[in-house]
Amino acid sequence: MRSIWNGAISFGLVSIPIKLVNATESHSVSFRQIHTEDGGRVRYKKVCELDGEEVPQAEIGKAYEDADGSMIPITEEDLSALPLPTARTIEIVAFVPAGEIDPLQMDAAYYLSANGVPAAKPYTLLREALKRSDKVAVAKYALRGRERLGMLRVVDDVIAMHGLLWPDEIRAPEGVAPETPVTVRDAELDLADALMATLGEVDITTLHDDYRTAVEELIAAKAEGGEGVPAPAPGEESGGGQVIDLMAALENSVRAAKEARGEDAVVTELKPRATPKDTDTKKSTSRATAKKTAAPAHKSTSTRKTAAKKTATKSTAKTTAKKTQAKTTAKTQTKKPTPRKRTA
Repeated sequence: MRSIWNGAISFGLVSIPIKLVNATESHSVSFRQIHTEDGGRVRYKKVCELDGEEVPQAEIGKAYEDADGSMIPITEEDLSALPLPTARTIEIVAFVPAGEIDPLQMDAAYYLSANGVPAAKPYTLLREALKRSDKVAVAKYALRGRERLGMLRVVDDVIAMHGLLWPDEIRAPEGVAPETPVTVRDAELDLADALMATLGEVDITTLHDDYRTAVEELIAAKAEGGEGVPAPAPGEESGGGQVIDLMAALENSVRAAKEARGEDAVVTELKPRATPKDTDTKKSTSRATAKKTAAPAHKSTSTRKTAAKKTATKSTAKTTAKKTQAKTTAKTQTKKPTPRKRTA
């Protein structure tokens, strides 16, 4: 990768010579402007307003337009003479937790490469210090004619720098949020939670630019003399429509997400969460039902106990009668007969 800037990281009294390398690249398909009548290329010409002549790049300079329309020329020598300490230095001003950096400030990303063998030791020292502190470094640097704000963090074994917008360059979101009062029901939140859970996580490295792929296919088809790719059928276009039934849209989204993941596409319609009042009513109903159900069982048990008691009484009476009869018989059998008196 080709470096676009050479300088040094100022880390207190430590200076680390580095080279700045672009960490990102654009894969967007570029188009040229043409004359639709004959296909000729349309080019821009830089023309001087005073004499109407085309001006070559070597003769083009910079100027600041004043409020009255007059131009104040600014040369490169004027800019280079400014007392800018960050002209060739990335000056670290603080170390802060990464969560304190607003993602809205994020701009271009760069890799910082150690420039030469002597830079390897201090470069590694700063990298390991950032790792151990679990913080990022906030720095100031100058690039392409202006001073900028940056954030240094560790990516694998490399120090990366994200260009940051200055705080006053972030616009306040005034008048952006919906002004109409809206109430979101619990059932809708439940379905939204279900949709989030169904979509789950994704390996971001597997995502790609579908639009760019379609444009490349269109160019390839036209290059072979074709008419391009067929337009999508009605109803296949995504988004743009007004959501009429939010619940139905959420349910359909959950169903589609499950089908895409190869899961069971059955979506259970979620009911609103029960309020404390509803819970108390359910408990009272359950208790009343339990009492009604338990009453017959209690009556049946008492009947069985009474019947068992009567049966036991009858059985005891029979046993007592048998014993009495047996004793009487035994006495009769064992009693001796009375001897008769003899008469003279």
